[in-house]
Amino acid sequence: MLALSLLLLLQAAAPETRDVPPRAAVLAAPAPETRDVLLRRQVARVALAQVHKQDSAWHPGQRDCAGLIRFAFRIAYKNVVPERLATPLWRNERGQPADFADAETLLQQSFTPLGRDDAARDAVRTGDVLAFRQEHDSGTVFHLMLVVRPEDRAHAPARVVYHPGEKGAAVRTGLLQNLATEAPLEWRPVPNNAGFLGFFRFKEWMP
Repeated sequence: MLALSLLLLLQAAAPETRDVPPRAAVLAAPAPETRDVLLRRQVARVALAQVHKQDSAWHPGQRDCAGLIRFAFRIAYKNVVPERLATPLWRNERGQPADFADAETLLQQSFTPLGRDDAARDAVRTGDVLAFRQEHDSGTVFHLMLVVRPEDRAHAPARVVYHPGEKGAAVRTGLLQNLATEAPLEWRPVPNNAGFLGFFRFKEWMP
């Protein structure tokens, strides 16, 4: 928003010439860096809003850990670059565009691993995810948590936002550092937790 405010201020102060593009044209084609920042901010806003009250637009049948990520991303793109939604954001198990993908398929087809160590944790940004895999009597369960990290890291710590998966459960949030040091081992994003798969980033956001 600061960049946008500065842009409008410069336009107001500059003398009019035929070479100056109309304001609408400037706003319609943001630079990739601007789009990236806006998308991440929107993902954070949507995800955190679900902690207080889950949006009625988020289908109750899709309210789980992967559903939170799909919903936050879809609304972010709808608000920033709606034309991108002409093609589904996700890929199915065959690598084809799809509106739905479960947690395992999201990781395998739509996200790229960043690593499992402290360096990877320090490098995560808003919109990245933490992934866990646990073995239960009923089978393998994958669980995802969304990272929300302010751009000014000096003033606020990174958080995680997640849906625990149970029907009717509330969306929860907590500090990433506390998760790494205080949670039960199976939920800690640390290398010595065999159930921690690592940190991941949406493939479209990779350099």
